[in-house]
Amino acid sequence: MLVKNEEKNLYKSLSPLEPFAEILVYDSGSTDKSSMICENFGAKVIHGPWLGFSKTRKKLFESASQPWIFWLDADEVIPPALLAEISTLFQEEINVAAFNINRMIIMLGQPIRHGNWFPDWNVRLFHSKHWSISSNNVHEKVLINGTIYSLKNILEHHSFSSKKDYFRRISIYEKLWVSDKCKTRRRVLPFEGFLRACWRFFRGYILRRGFLDGKMGAWIAYGNFFEVYNKYLLLDKSIKKTSQF
Repeated sequence: MLVKNEEKNLYKSLSPLEPFAEILVYDSGSTDKSSMICENFGAKVIHGPWLGFSKTRKKLFESASQPWIFWLDADEVIPPALLAEISTLFQEEINVAAFNINRMIIMLGQPIRHGNWFPDWNVRLFHSKHWSISSNNVHEKVLINGTIYSLKNILEHHSFSSKKDYFRRISIYEKLWVSDKCKTRRRVLPFEGFLRACWRFFRGYILRRGFLDGKMGAWIAYGNFFEVYNKYLLLDKSIKKTSQF
C-alpha cells in the first residue's frame, strides 16, 4: 500500500488484512498519523521519497518477502466475500501467475454498478516472480508473464470523499496523463477532445447504462465528459507550447 496522509481511510482498509502474512506500506512523507496507524495494525512501514506512481509502486512490490503480492490502495477495502475467496485459493496448489479483481467505486456511499466506472478489472493478486509494471505516470498497470484468472468477488474502491475531491484529483491525473502523451509528440486533431468527450459520455451513460445509477450516474457521466475534454485541451496547449521552442 502506498500512503501519504491517508489516516481517514486506513482503519477501513487495514482492518481486513489480519490473515495476510505481511503488510507492507510505503509512506512518502505523511504529516498525519498514517505511519503510526499502519504500525499499530502490524504493518512494516518503509519511508522514502515519492518517485511517481510506477517507480514507487515497483520499489514497494520488490520489498515483499512473500511469494504472492496483493496490491491494495489506501482507499480500497477487501470485503469479507473477497477475503474468503482469496483464503480458499491458497488452500490448494495455484497454477496461474495472477488474478484479476473487479473494483466497484463507492461514491458518497452509493455503489456505482454501471457506466464507465464499472466493471473495472485489474490485476491485483500476482506471483512475485511473474510481474513487471508499466512506466506511465498515471493509471500504471501490473504486467503479467503467465496465465491470469479472474476472481468472482468485488474489491470496494472508496475513491472520492466528495465531488470537489473528484475534480481536485482528476486535475492531478490530467496533468500526469498529458506528460505521458506529450512524449509521443502527436498533435491533437481539430474537435478531437470534444468528440472523444462526447463518446465517453455516450458510452458510459447510454451503452453501459450509467443512467441506472440515477442522479449519481448522470453526474459521473458529465464528470467523465469534462475530464476527457480537459485532458485533450491541456494536451493541445502543451504540444503547441513545446513546438515553439
